[in-house]
Amino acid sequence: MEKREELLQELAKIEEWEKDQSNLWFWERLGRLPFKLLDKITPKFIHNKVGSLLEEIGAYLQNGGQYLINEKGMFEMIEKEVQKPVQGISDISEIPLETMHKLTLEITEKRKKLATVQGASTGIGGIFTLAVDIPAILAISLKTLQEIAMIHGYDPKEKSERVFIIKCLQFSSADIVGKRAILNELSAYYQEEGNKSDEMMSQLQGWREVVYTYRDQFGWKKLFQMVPIAGMIFGAFTNRSMISDLSEAGMMLYRKRKVMERLMERHPSKFVE
Repeated sequence: MEKREELLQELAKIEEWEKDQSNLWFWERLGRLPFKLLDKITPKFIHNKVGSLLEEIGAYLQNGGQYLINEKGMFEMIEKEVQKPVQGISDISEIPLETMHKLTLEITEKRKKLATVQGASTGIGGIFTLAVDIPAILAISLKTLQEIAMIHGYDPKEKSERVFIIKCLQFSSADIVGKRAILNELSAYYQEEGNKSDEMMSQLQGWREVVYTYRDQFGWKKLFQMVPIAGMIFGAFTNRSMISDLSEAGMMLYRKRKVMERLMERHPSKFVE
């Protein structure tokens, strides 16, 4: 298991990544401009489909619903890597960070390929198949984050964990102000015990922002996917980039959580803020 110095080195790498998140990509800045125009040219049924994400995410927070993943397949994948039986989440919690990182990269690559195929296939018909792509990419996003959670020893069947997953989803699509706010919220979560579920729910009181931001990101990124045939290229690219960004955010936020947890467990009196 990792020594304190190794955990602190990991923490430093993650905090460096957090600082990098403060630099908005040029296209993200530009992407805020055309929303009013986009609203006018986007058909109503697309607006309705994106709007339904609100209800779907709300249902996921409450009970997981159709988006909860099959544990058995994940346990088998982890078993193969660690070379020992995995009967439950508790068996995963203490595996080395390096192994968690390797498994996360493997699952991320699989999900990026799936999202690429999904975007290309639904991009063929342009605007007429875009409505199919929207719930599909949400499903891939939530399931990817759940798999990352399990790899780090956390159970997505627990409501508090689903709240954390939505925070990761929110972080990946937030602007610089939103990212800073979420990081501040999660910092308190890492360091405080008590009823974490209630605490995270109170921090997530504006969770509808996730959907609104998601809608805007969809609007900009999916604009060119509305063109039949050519939409294949844009659909494949945008879906892959969305899952790539999401996976990176989930991996780093869960990695930090695990590092902080181990530091506090092993060296509570020496824990550095």
